[in-house]
Formats: sequence, C-alpha cells, structure tokens
Amino acid sequence: MKRKLLYIVLLIGTITHAQVLYRVSGNSAKAPSYIFATNKIVGIEFLDSVPNLLQCFSRCSVVYTEFAMQDYEALATLRVAALLPDSIRLNRYYTDEEYKQIDETMQLTLGMGMDKLCRMKPSYLTAMYRNELLHKWLDYDDQRSMEAFFQALAADKGIPVHSIDEIGETMYMLFDREPFHWQCKELLQIIEYPEREVRQERALAEMYRMGRLTDMAYQILSPDNQSTQSYSDYQIYAARNKEWVKRLREPLVAGSAFITLDAIYLGGEKGLLEQLRAAGYKVRSVNK
Repeated sequence: MKRKLLYIVLLIGTITHAQVLYRVSGNSAKAPSYIFATNKIVGIEFLDSVPNLLQCFSRCSVVYTEFAMQDYEALATLRVAALLPDSIRLNRYYTDEEYKQIDETMQLTLGMGMDKLCRMKPSYLTAMYRNELLHKWLDYDDQRSMEAFFQALAADKGIPVHSIDEIGETMYMLFDREPFHWQCKELLQIIEYPEREVRQERALAEMYRMGRLTDMAYQILSPDNQSTQSYSDYQIYAARNKEWVKRLREPLVAGSAFITLDAIYLGGEKGLLEQLRAAGYKVRSVNK
C-alpha cells in the first residue's frame, strides 16, 4: 500500500507544472485572454517546460506588455528622460570617498567612469550596474528574455504589440518613482552590498520556476529584503495594478489578448491576478 501511495505521489510530481500561465474569462469577455508571468533571470529555454503556452499564444490577436520594446521613438524618449537636469551635479550628493567608490566601481564594471556617467539619474545607474551584476552572477542575458521573445514572435507573425503604460508613466516608473535622495542612497547601497541584490534575484527566480508567484510578492515585502526592489516599490506596483485593470478592460472584453508581464506584478493579495478577480474576471491557471 505504501509503495502504491509513493508511486501516486511521484506521478503527480511529474505532471505538475509551474503555474505561470493564466486564462482570463468572464465579465462580458467575448473570448478568453491569457496572462503569462515572466522572470528576467530565467531564460527562454524555460518556455519549453510550460505546456500549452504557444497554443494559447496562437489563439491571440494582440499582445500587451508593460513596455513595447519595438517602439523606437519611445526608446529614444526614455534615453533623454534618463538624463539629469543641467542644474544638478551628482557629486554634490555624496562624500568625496563615496563618489570615488561609485566612480571606480562603474569604471570596473561598465568600462565608464563618472566623468561620462555623471549626467545620468541615479536610478538609471543603479539599473545599469544591477544588470551587470545579474549578468555576471546569474547569467542574465536581455537577448534571451521572455518578454523580448514574445514581442519578437508577435512582430514576426504581424500581431500588434501595445504598452499598457503610456510613455510618461514608463519614464516615471524607471527613473522617478522614488525621491531623488533615495535614488542616491540606493545607488551607493547596491555598490556597497551587491550580494544583497544577487541573493534576492536568485530567490525570486527559484520561486518563479516553481510557479510560486504569491511567495515572490512576500519575498519583496519581507523585512529581510534589503535589495533595491523594496516594500515601497511593491506599493507602487499595487496602485498601478488597479489602474491596469481599468486599462485592460477593453482588450479583455474583446478577448484573444496575450498579456506578458513580470511575475512580481502578478502575485499576492495586491497582485494583478487578484485585482482582476476582484473586478469580476475568472482567472485560473492553464496548467494546474
């Protein structure tokens, strides 16, 4: 009897898949839409482990994402938005020793010192340095990211790709969602304690591979989290999720939309999946 139970448990283990693909229906929707959770550290090879993913994608006629990377005009606008006003000099916000540490780290990591980077906003420098950390320690490659894959696949098939946020909101989320003095603090923090960032992203990636989206939200909200992705960021994500539910109303009613978003926006009580349920949609895992 024990052997039979063990066999059943092992069998269930082999057919259980990470819950990262969701079907959205109801609330006057003419056809189901799909939401796929992504993670920037986990490469596109993970997609092969998600049953029915490409079949669901093939049923859709439009793709929605946080930011459409194919919008080159918007990309140019973002580059300008990353610049500091002429009146601000970044070195004024650090001691000489701190600024020297930032300069040496950027030179070593990015191949450019603060003589070339001093016009960039601290949040932008933090993001650049963070990406290099993840590339070095977690094999991050933006060319193998899932969102880039689906946007490229949509372009290849002639499927339109839309940003959920407007360009001004994207600029705010990337560069200005935190006060300037806090941006300066986070830049110094990530340079002094890079291991915190790597440890946090490794934990989130492991949870993602198991489909534990709610645990990812708790990981960010945890008092032990000392990374640049903090409690205050999650509160901003939660407020934006409420707005996203309103903006996604039209494509969800029309149906056949494929929505691809970072998993950190989806899980937890204030995540987009629960917000959609609260708005009257039926949201269920495709491969539970």
